[in-house]
Amino acid sequence: MNKKAYFEILRPGINSTLQDLGRENQYHLGIPFSGAMDKRNYLICNQLVSNIINKPALEFAYQGPHLKLKSGKATCAISGNVSFNIIKNNKTLEGKCYETFDIGTDDEIDILSTNKSVYGYLSVHGGFEGESFWGSCSINTKAKIGSNNGMKYSKDQNIFLTDAESISYKKKIDYMNSKIEYIRVLKGTNFNYFSDEAIRVFFGNKFVVSKLLDRMGMRLEGPKIKNNVSTNIKSEGLVKGVIQVPADGNPIIMLSDHGTIGGYPKIGVIISADYDKIVQSTPGSNIKFKLVDLPEAENLYKLYNMDTQNLLNQIR
Repeated sequence: MNKKAYFEILRPGINSTLQDLGRENQYHLGIPFSGAMDKRNYLICNQLVSNIINKPALEFAYQGPHLKLKSGKATCAISGNVSFNIIKNNKTLEGKCYETFDIGTDDEIDILSTNKSVYGYLSVHGGFEGESFWGSCSINTKAKIGSNNGMKYSKDQNIFLTDAESISYKKKIDYMNSKIEYIRVLKGTNFNYFSDEAIRVFFGNKFVVSKLLDRMGMRLEGPKIKNNVSTNIKSEGLVKGVIQVPADGNPIIMLSDHGTIGGYPKIGVIISADYDKIVQSTPGSNIKFKLVDLPEAENLYKLYNMDTQNLLNQIR
């Protein structure tokens, strides 16, 4: 019987975790969706290696892991704006995103960094082996649930592959993360807590992404958003992409591993079609918001799904 293939972690990188599409219908237990931060890049990565839609991929932030394949061979792909090298027989080759590559026993993948972005993905044909909790392998390090005991990967750990093997043909796609001028938002449930002037400030000025940024949330810096009613409310349910305004007037965007309740007024919520873009915003990036209504948000989400499916169809 062949020994199962696995990656030995020579360097863990920053916040390397297994992620899939996340876990649904657990908000009543205080458990958010989690899942891949950049859904489109996650889906593209899995499609490149002919995986089913919800196979876990290795998500990393800023600097990725340095991995050595043991006891096998595999076809891999990396998506995102990522610099990485493939090391074979002590020779270093520059890797290319959005196309498959083959590696064998003792070959290495050294994921150096993301470029002007935060998250990247590594998928392997056959997928990574992970434990499922409430229907998902996604790791939520805040709640300590998911594969790897709910913790990010560390040096000298092994990540096992499921039925890893190389595929007979190469796949690639020409893709670049698009940028938009505005991040579009719907009115939040506490929109009327803010005066007309505060609303003008919020939608008329740029905000800067601070260094306080992780899978749970993103703090912004910029003009203070004044609240005319109350800076604290009874705790209410939160959703991914909601924008809270605490007493200091600096907005906080709740991201994929967010807490499911909160007591700060909510001025808006980022539309689903723009979520991939906001999560890829690095510290120091400028953000400007634009208000849209529900019908427009729904149409934009339909277009986002159509565009994503068209990209996936190009890879087949």
